Amino acid sequence: MNGEALWNECYGLIREMDFLEILGLFTGLLAVWWLIRQNILTWPAGIIYVLASLVIFWRERLYADFALHIFYLGMNVYGWYYWQHGQKSGQEELPVTRTSGSTLWFLVILSFAGIVVTGYLLKKFTDAALPYWDSATTILSLTGMWLTARKKIENWHFWLTVDTMATVIYFYKGIFFYSFLYLIYIALAVSGYLSWKASMKKNVV
Repeated sequence: MNGEALWNECYGLIREMDFLEILGLFTGLLAVWWLIRQNILTWPAGIIYVLASLVIFWRERLYADFALHIFYLGMNVYGWYYWQHGQKSGQEELPVTRTSGSTLWFLVILSFAGIVVTGYLLKKFTDAALPYWDSATTILSLTGMWLTARKKIENWHFWLTVDTMATVIYFYKGIFFYSFLYLIYIALAVSGYLSWKASMKKNVV
C-alpha cells in the first residue's frame, strides 16, 4: 500500500468515526502523552478513554475487549490513587523506580503462562485468527498496565513489545489505520522510556 492509499484509508476511517470513537482516540493519545511527562492527568484522561471504549465495545458486542477494559478502568483508578499517595515520607511526588529482579521474573513467567493458556483457549473455543498473538498483546498489556500504575520504568518495555506486535498484526490483517496508530505508539513508548530513565538519573543525583 502506497502513502496516498494509506492516507485515503485513514481519512475515510476518521470521517466515519462517531463522537465516542474520536473521544477515545484523542484521550488515549493524550493519556500516553501525559504519561511520558509523569503528569497525574494521564489517569483522568485514561479513565475517559476507557469509559468511551466500554460503550463502543458493548455496542459492537466485543465482550472480551469490554471485560479487558473493565480491568483498565480499575487500574486507572488505582494508578491515580497510587501516584498521589504512594510516595514515601519527604517525597513531593512518586518517583520512577525499577522493579526488583525477582518481581520482574515472576511477572514475565506469569505473563508467559497467561499467554499460553489464553492462546490455547482462544484456539480451541473460538475462531480467533491469531489466537496466541492476540493472547500475547492482551496479557502483556495487563502486565504493562500494572507496572505503569506502580510507576515502574519496565512498563515501557512491555508497552513497546505490545505496540510492535500490534503494528505487525494489524498490518498483516490489513487494518492499516490501526497499524499506523500503533507505529506512533512505538515512538511514544521509546520517548517515554528515555524520559523516565532521565528522571531516574536526576533523582539519584
